[in-house]
Amino acid sequence: MHITAHLDVDVVAMETDDQLSVLIELTAPPAPAAAGPRPPQTLQVVLDRSGSMDEGRLDGAKTALLGLIDRLDPQDNFGLVAFDDRVELTVPAGRLTDKLAVKRAVAGLHARGGTDLSAGYLRGLQEAKRVAGQGGARLLLVSDGHANAGVTDPEALGGVAAKAYADQVTSSTLGFGLGYDERLMSAIARGGMGNELFAEEADTASAQIAGEVDGLLSQTAQAASLQITLSPEVRAVQILNDLPVTATGKTVLAELGAFYADETRKLLLVFDVPAIAALGLAQVATCEFTWVELPGLTQHTVTVPLHVNVVPGDQAAGRVADPVVRTELVYLQVQKIKRRASAYLSDSSVRRALDEIRQAQRAVDDVLKDAPDFLRADLDEEASSLRYLAEQTEQGMIARAAKYSSSDSAYKSRSRGRNLPPASGGPTNEPPSAGNAAPEPSS
Repeated sequence: MHITAHLDVDVVAMETDDQLSVLIELTAPPAPAAAGPRPPQTLQVVLDRSGSMDEGRLDGAKTALLGLIDRLDPQDNFGLVAFDDRVELTVPAGRLTDKLAVKRAVAGLHARGGTDLSAGYLRGLQEAKRVAGQGGARLLLVSDGHANAGVTDPEALGGVAAKAYADQVTSSTLGFGLGYDERLMSAIARGGMGNELFAEEADTASAQIAGEVDGLLSQTAQAASLQITLSPEVRAVQILNDLPVTATGKTVLAELGAFYADETRKLLLVFDVPAIAALGLAQVATCEFTWVELPGLTQHTVTVPLHVNVVPGDQAAGRVADPVVRTELVYLQVQKIKRRASAYLSDSSVRRALDEIRQAQRAVDDVLKDAPDFLRADLDEEASSLRYLAEQTEQGMIARAAKYSSSDSAYKSRSRGRNLPPASGGPTNEPPSAGNAAPEPSS
């Protein structure tokens, strides 16, 4: 793992309260040279087969799963749990030694009943844990509806997903259509350190499912984490990325999840630095990065100390903030605003959601003026996404806007800078109006 750290300013004023922003860039190891078969992987699918999936959605999901099965090797583990108001173990998790039998089982599914999402998800986790080896497992939950039976509290299911991640099971979610509960699916994906995907049409859902397989098969690092130990002089630190964080005293632990081969990811840390009384070089914090490299399952730890120069106030007054770090700071702040807008939309608080969206648009417009050239494409895309979000909200497409805002902000915040495998069909940075998740509404 290649790790670099960039401070927005290299000096702070003595005896003056200040904030220090740090951009961390992490690049995952490359794919190993082909010296033999890759290690086996485990993929567990939990599929909603409730009555609402009958309008072509279940057929689209089944087609995607059949293609997925073709992509996996016989030594890989695959399992399928289907649920409505009951749970069916369609394919017990295990080696894919008889692909034809597995495909017949998938093809035989039909829609029926209600939506006991929690029962299906919990049963899927049991199957994933049963067969997962040292490399862990990936679970993909596909649903188009609001859970109307079992556990329906997002916080509770997010906690279940977090516990499963601690047991090396990553949970991704794919919300299909406009009827699912984005708060519930988002909580599971966030707790499970997986992707939060949104597809309105069957073709997009198929591409998203294929992207999950590409990601699984191209991983070169797992169980990555960042531990930040603050120096006594530093009051607090905030991680702007939307990541599970645990704080204990002067130590903050953030889960980073798995990395694809050659993936570059960006993290933004903001330190609250109170007045430092002594001039000279001061240590702000120590960042300890830990990950397990694949396929050898070798654990690595790299420690990166962060320092800043403390100077007299007149010297600090002339400092110029690094434009790259400042641009990234605003970019991630915009993702937080979009997350709030999604929550307001889910609660039908349209005016408050529009206020948040307008605030995000102003922030992007302001930072564009001084942004480095190589970051302008990202900002232009973000401006386009916000325009789409505003249009959908103003036109009364509240469900679509809530889901798009939630999934888009999750992807950009948790995986900022992520390079997806080629032709993965995974999360996209383009707004749905470009044909990636949802069509424009007819007038």
